[in-house]
Amino acid sequence: MLYSFTKPEVDLSGKAILVTGGTGSFGKQFIREVLEHHKPRKVIVFSRDEFRQSEMMLEFPASKFENLRFFIGDVRDANRLELAMRDVDIVIHAAAMKHVTIAEYNPLECIRTNVGGAENIVQAALRSGVERVIALSTDKAANPVNLYGASKLASDKIFVAANALSGDRTTRFSVVRYGNVVGSRGSVVPFFEKLVADGARELPITDERMTRFWITLPQGVSFVLSSLAMMKGGEIFVPKIPSMKVIDLASAMAPNLPHKLVGIRPGEKLHEVMITEDDARTTTSLPDRYVIEPAFAEHRRGTRVTGLGVADRFRYTSDTNEEWADIETLREMLSVPRT
Repeated sequence: MLYSFTKPEVDLSGKAILVTGGTGSFGKQFIREVLEHHKPRKVIVFSRDEFRQSEMMLEFPASKFENLRFFIGDVRDANRLELAMRDVDIVIHAAAMKHVTIAEYNPLECIRTNVGGAENIVQAALRSGVERVIALSTDKAANPVNLYGASKLASDKIFVAANALSGDRTTRFSVVRYGNVVGSRGSVVPFFEKLVADGARELPITDERMTRFWITLPQGVSFVLSSLAMMKGGEIFVPKIPSMKVIDLASAMAPNLPHKLVGIRPGEKLHEVMITEDDARTTTSLPDRYVIEPAFAEHRRGTRVTGLGVADRFRYTSDTNEEWADIETLREMLSVPRT
């Protein structure tokens, strides 16, 4: 069965919400959930791709979604961000350069978007008096071996430390870190689906031992909303989600196709990590998630969550995870509608 998270109790009534990278897989799913099940004053799509915005305008017609706004802009542009955040209460930062291999070949572009963009979000939010900011991270940010992961680790540090910059202001910053999203653009699921649709006779597997954490888009949205409800500032929220072998995913999608081992690509890990041994010292375990508190007291806002501490030398990794998705669960995750 699919994993679920605490029912979101966040009150978005009358709030203005800005979503960077709003035309992406997560952004569209998040915006649809908020518009259909909450009562925000307005929701702003902030992204740099006018074509995707024009497509999204057709998918979300103004006649039905009258409080949806579209704002062309790049997170690299601090002035444009500050304009977009006027009278905004909540920012969900989902924009990023995410493709591992492309980031390796274009390191400065990755840093400008993922690290410089994070700095611009923080400064614009502080200047605009935003109440809460949640930044989306990735499992690749823990013990990173590629530039994408390293840039997101730097981004995480920027958002956590931003709580010390807010001073007496009410602006709070937190981070959500989770694994691979089933069916998101650039993930292995649509890649395998295209191969199957094109009549492939085999599926390429990098390594038969490779494992990953997996979450569906609706689960990711639910997790962000529930984290938004409980954030005090400075936390990194990590969901308790199942692991699976990539080879099992391929078998669930195309049980009759053989596999071809092609080797790990530059920048790839055999297994992913979401909580390191060093982070474990400040990690609290809740029924549906872990919460990594800031190591520096001045980066922490409000009271700590009530939960259990984790064991010494605890690590949350995809190969040692206690929860594993079976074939039935894999197919249920694959059947979830995707935006």
